[in-house]
Amino acid sequence: MKKNSFVGGTIIATLSIVITKILGILYVIPFYKMIGVMGSALYAYAYNIYVIFLDISTCGLPIAISKVVNEYDTLGNMDKKKQTYYVGNRIMGIVAVVVFIVLFSCSRLIAKLLVGDLENGNSIGNVSIVIKCISFSLLIVPFLSVSKGYLQGHNIMKVSGISQIIEQVVRVVIVLLGTFIVLYIFNGSITLAVCVSLLGAFFGALISYLYVRIKIGKIEVKKVIDKIILKKIIRYAIPFIIINIVSSLYNFVDMTIILKTLKYVGYETYDIEFLCSAVTTWAPKINMIVTSLAMGMSMSLIPTIVSSFTKKDFVSVNKNVNQAIEIVLFISLPLVIGISMVASDVWNIFYGYNYYGGSILKLNIFMGLLINLFMILSSTLQGLNSFKLVYISTLVGFFINAFLDVPFIIILSKYGIGYLGSIVSSMVGYSLSIIIALWGLKKECNVDYMEIKIFIKKLIIPLIIEVVILFVINHIRWFSVSNKILSLLYVGSCGLICFWIYIVVCYKMGIVTKILGSGIIKKLTFGKIS
Repeated sequence: MKKNSFVGGTIIATLSIVITKILGILYVIPFYKMIGVMGSALYAYAYNIYVIFLDISTCGLPIAISKVVNEYDTLGNMDKKKQTYYVGNRIMGIVAVVVFIVLFSCSRLIAKLLVGDLENGNSIGNVSIVIKCISFSLLIVPFLSVSKGYLQGHNIMKVSGISQIIEQVVRVVIVLLGTFIVLYIFNGSITLAVCVSLLGAFFGALISYLYVRIKIGKIEVKKVIDKIILKKIIRYAIPFIIINIVSSLYNFVDMTIILKTLKYVGYETYDIEFLCSAVTTWAPKINMIVTSLAMGMSMSLIPTIVSSFTKKDFVSVNKNVNQAIEIVLFISLPLVIGISMVASDVWNIFYGYNYYGGSILKLNIFMGLLINLFMILSSTLQGLNSFKLVYISTLVGFFINAFLDVPFIIILSKYGIGYLGSIVSSMVGYSLSIIIALWGLKKECNVDYMEIKIFIKKLIIPLIIEVVILFVINHIRWFSVSNKILSLLYVGSCGLICFWIYIVVCYKMGIVTKILGSGIIKKLTFGKIS
């Protein structure tokens, strides 16, 4: 299987994730319409809890294995690479089963913690049932993650990318088809429909895992636990555990605090459940358009950084860090600004018109940019073994977010926008994490950001042009936001106009060539532009 360069690997990984996320975004349009507000809240409860336990069960092993495999691959030690994969699977087998049992058996306790004494909404029993359904995915997804980590450690992104697409296609088919059959053929309950949709994660992962294992083939290895490899995997995995769990806890903390604080400030149960699910699940679904970039880049960045670090090539480390941040800014900034300025229309396309929804997305989409930067910087720190900085930046951001949630909700409630309080606190938390990570990289690894500063100054011009264009278009529109078809045509037209003008301006300024390089531009344009 062919290895990929950093930019090439980034493009392959990002494209596969973008395709996956597009599928993940598009399916919510019919799915949300079928299950409604109550069903969407029920789905959000289960899925957010599942993500936390998935992070616990994977234990950061996929990326840790990617790091260890890349180290041995760089040093040419084939036996140690294979042994790493074997050890990773053994650890995963134990952890996955234990975490599944805990989540399944404690589902009612978790449901009670989430819903509490909230009346006229989803019951504790229903929340408990859907949590049990999603828990089965923990028996297969972790093993799939380990196999992907093994491939990514070799800088082989194509197989991993295809497996992601397979997983998502199978999941989406089960979600939509299963929900339709339960509700419209058998006239089943919303709870049963949500249960079936959640099982899609299990079957999607199963089919994807079988594909990856076939591609990897049979690995002959001595079936003993190498203690040196075991210690190395655990050491590398710990910071990933903290980062993944804390990132997931952002949503869990926001969910529990929103439910209780919005009730305290006087919102009705129906609005509370909608606002809670919108902030923690449905707006972040749209954010995937932005965050998919960093996910793809992280896959390629970590083994590249590890390889350079192993060779003590700090010039390449500095170059890759700057290039990663510049790519994130180049793609993410116009996306978040554009989506924010047409937020009500975007929300209408996916979930139907809702004043709260558009208002939430207008601010929440900027979380996508912050999450992208945080993921890239934390991945870099982990690749450089700067674990202390990883812990500090992650935990400081999390605790600041948790501390500010309630005050922001209460303060903003005086202006009628209390539901935005948790978003503001999360943005403050992530911003602090990013600042600490940037400072740490400069101090400990001597990373120079002068190139990024120059790049940002150049990027301001095309971004201002985008804002002006959207501002003018927004003020000459003649139709209502509540019309879904017109909203789709409007967003599509705005997107195409802004995209081409942004790309042309950036190309004329030399920004595109700097980001991608002339070779990749030539390939993407089939030789028409060199």
